[in-house]
Amino acid sequence: MADGDMQGEGVGYWDLDRLVTDLAAARSRWRQEQQHHAEYGAEGFPSRANLVKITGALCGALFPLRLGPSLVRLHNEDAYVAETLQTVLSRLYGQIRLELIYAMKDDPIAAVDAAAARIIGEFAHSLPALRTLLDSDVEAAFLGDPAARSVDEVLICYPSMLAIIHHRLAHRLYELGAPLVARIISEIAHSHTGIDIHPGARIGHGFFIDHGTGVVIGETAIVGDRVRLYQGVTLGARSFPSDEKGALEKAQPRHPIIEDDVVIYAGATVLGRIIIGSRSVIGGNVWLTESVPADSSVRQAKARHEVTSRVEVSAPHRVHALLESTDGIGENI
Repeated sequence: MADGDMQGEGVGYWDLDRLVTDLAAARSRWRQEQQHHAEYGAEGFPSRANLVKITGALCGALFPLRLGPSLVRLHNEDAYVAETLQTVLSRLYGQIRLELIYAMKDDPIAAVDAAAARIIGEFAHSLPALRTLLDSDVEAAFLGDPAARSVDEVLICYPSMLAIIHHRLAHRLYELGAPLVARIISEIAHSHTGIDIHPGARIGHGFFIDHGTGVVIGETAIVGDRVRLYQGVTLGARSFPSDEKGALEKAQPRHPIIEDDVVIYAGATVLGRIIIGSRSVIGGNVWLTESVPADSSVRQAKARHEVTSRVEVSAPHRVHALLESTDGIGENI
């Protein structure tokens, strides 16, 4: 049977006019119920596809020789950056303007244009400072990971750096008043890396995420300088306050504060508006809902000797052979 015959035969299985009418009614009910937050999309909506290209171009402008196209060399680096920024900032302005049309729906369009111009202007002039901040992140990764052979390898290969670059850009836009565009940029990185950093999170310099898959950092989290996280770490909320009608209160401080020089190992979950004091070490798989003072060491409650004894009993000859063959290295396993 030809495809056209199959499609024609299937028409009788549904009532297309009724489907279109019922879907229109469902949309209408939703829009009427959500008047406190008017639905985007009637005239335009910030485009994820466009923001993927915009963010990629911004990465190239920040790191031309490593994240820019192969045609970039030292002699044409500045020309590439100038041409890229002229185009990409104009396109980003357009995406911000689409967001503000709805965020400022009661204001005249001239006010929208002025607000979008302010945001893109301040964002553009903050790029040199963002580059310096990102340099500290690259250096932290290089110094903190013995597997890293160069800062170039960190920048090109580490998924955490992709996530951090996107976060630095998104956070600046979030601060300036474009939270939706910022959130889309963060989700672009999330989909590529498995690292979920809300653009509202405030993160200090020298930030390093080792491996990174499964890391979650919530909107109101505050992370100090020179903090290191491993894969699977969650800086999340413990509870969600609601108003008298039962609706969740937005943007309330509900995520942890991580002070300077803290290390949080793989799988740790840190919940609520608690403080992890400077220079503390949070062990792997720890579940933490209370503040800890500076210089604390919080470790998973597992008896090492119990595990060792279990292995010894099950296969003692293999354990002894392993320890002998590694010439003492087994003590660090």
